[in-house]
Amino acid sequence: MSAHSLLPSYDDLPLWSAPFGLTLLETVRMKTGINVLDLGSGGGFPLLELAERMGKTCNVYGIDPSPDSIAMITVKKEARNIGNARISKGVAEKIPFPDDYFGLIVSNNGLNNVQDQEAALGECYRVAAPGAQMVLTMNLPHTMTEFYEVFEVTLEEAGLEEEIRKMHRHIDGKRKPVEYLKEIILNSGFNIISINIDGFKLRYSDGSAFLDHSFIRNNFRESWQAILPGNQVEHVFAVIESKLNTIAAEKGGLLLSVPFVCFDCMKP
Repeated sequence: MSAHSLLPSYDDLPLWSAPFGLTLLETVRMKTGINVLDLGSGGGFPLLELAERMGKTCNVYGIDPSPDSIAMITVKKEARNIGNARISKGVAEKIPFPDDYFGLIVSNNGLNNVQDQEAALGECYRVAAPGAQMVLTMNLPHTMTEFYEVFEVTLEEAGLEEEIRKMHRHIDGKRKPVEYLKEIILNSGFNIISINIDGFKLRYSDGSAFLDHSFIRNNFRESWQAILPGNQVEHVFAVIESKLNTIAAEKGGLLLSVPFVCFDCMKP
C-alpha cells in the first residue's frame, strides 16, 4: 500500500482528546467475542483503535450525529482495512440497537455534548448486557479556568453582568461536577467500579497563539462569542487577548488546565 493511500488513516485522535483516550484505554478490560459501542465517535477514536486492539472476534459499533464524522471514519477504516468497525448516524438518547446487546460501552468525552445525559445513560443501560463494562471520560467544570477568569474580569469591566451569567450557564451546561455525574450514573442502574480524576495542561506561547489555534477556533470561540452582544465581540476579545498576553509575558507562557474524570462502570 502506498504512503499516499495511507494518509487518511493518520491523525484520528486530536491532542485535546488524547489524555482522556489513554486513560479510557487503560481502563477498558479487553475481551474477545463481544459487541462494543462507542458513543460520539467524532474522528474515529476510540472506535477504530478498539476495533484493532480487541480483534476480529469483536464487532465495534460507533454512532455519531454528524454526517461529516461518519464520512471521515468510513475513509479511515477503509484505509486501515478495519473490517470489524462500523459507524452509523445516531444520538445517544436513542441508541439504534436491541436490549442487552453490548459487552462494552465507551464514550471519550462524548456525553458532555448530548442534549439529555440522563436519557443517554438510560439507553446505555438498556443496550448493555448483564455484566457489561461502561467506560466514560468527561472534562470537568474547571476546564481552562485560567481563560474563563480573564473572560469574567473583562465582562465585569465592560459592565456586561448578564453576559457573566450566560458564561456560567455555558460552563454548567457543558461540564458537570463529578458528584452530579456519579449520581446520574448510579440512578441509571449501573454500578461504579472506580472514579479516576486526572488532568493535563495546555501550553501556549501567549494568548494570541491560544485564541488562534485551529482547535480553539473551530470548537470553542464561536460559543464564547455567542455569549456577547454582536457589537461587543471584537472589543471584548481584543481585551482578553491582551490580558492573556500580559499573563504569558509575566509567566513565560500561557498554561491552561484541563481536569477530567474517567468512570469505570458495570451493569449488574
